Amino acid sequence: MRIVAALGGNALLRRGEHPDAAVQQHHVHDAARSLAELVTAGHELVITHGNGPQIGLLAQESESDPELTEPYPLDVLGAQTQGMIATLLVRELLGRLPGRAVTALTTHTEVDPDDPAFESPGKLIGGRLTERQARAMETERGWTTARDGEHLRRVVPSPRPTAIVELPAVRALLATGAVVIAAGGGGVPVTRDRDTGLVRGIEAVVDKDLAAALLAEQLDADALLILTDVTHVFTRFGTTRPGPLVTATPGRLRELDLPEGSMRPKAEAAAFAERTGGLAAIGPLDDALGTILGTTGTTIRALPAPAGPGPEALPKGPSALGPADRHAAV
Repeated sequence: MRIVAALGGNALLRRGEHPDAAVQQHHVHDAARSLAELVTAGHELVITHGNGPQIGLLAQESESDPELTEPYPLDVLGAQTQGMIATLLVRELLGRLPGRAVTALTTHTEVDPDDPAFESPGKLIGGRLTERQARAMETERGWTTARDGEHLRRVVPSPRPTAIVELPAVRALLATGAVVIAAGGGGVPVTRDRDTGLVRGIEAVVDKDLAAALLAEQLDADALLILTDVTHVFTRFGTTRPGPLVTATPGRLRELDLPEGSMRPKAEAAAFAERTGGLAAIGPLDDALGTILGTTGTTIRALPAPAGPGPEALPKGPSALGPADRHAAV
């Protein structure tokens, strides 16, 4: 089975944690163990990852660096986060998959320069700000901020991805049997001139879940796996009686009042199941194999699951969740 697995940025650097390299290394260590289990089970694997906390940190550092005449643009900072997170993942996976090639690819994602997201920034990045800090950043640096729980955070444009520039390279690497890390942080956002073909970076952050869904669709993947810091999609989220969803359709997820900055894009990405007939699943970062098998997480299919045994009774193997014979097992 060919699987695209998307790691949440907040799963690699959780709320309230210091953004130290050692902290992220610890979470990557756990994530690599979970991801390696997919490969040893015989699946092809492409890994994407979020970068909200990381790009926010780099943006703050760039803004405050007295040596710079102007801060680095978000597209360049996005490329930096791709390299930073990918090298941690590569090293961990090489240690867990001896003899297997693991390759990270700097990846660019095309967006429409006329996307309405540029007029209404809404993607949260960076750390938490007090009211005073937020107002200062809005005045001094022209930031837009929005409330995230009890605090404020910076928000930036998040246009929809329209194409993965390095798609042929990802396909070629998969054909060699490599585990591929691509489209980190949703990919470096770029626009392409329709007349000249010239590619330019643009000040934005692409949602990694939507980019992962696009990548999975264009790679003819059998499954899209969205790994995060919660075990399931929950109904009545934020109340005293949250209800974990074990199975769902994309339509059912659209009906839920899910948080815009966190679970809503994941639910939207799960429409991959509708568009392709494949499997989407949202589950915990530390149990990728269990999420793909349905023993944990929320399993999402285009049609409701038939009556009978629960997902724990699903057959355990590469053919259980899609047309695995389309792709050579590695």
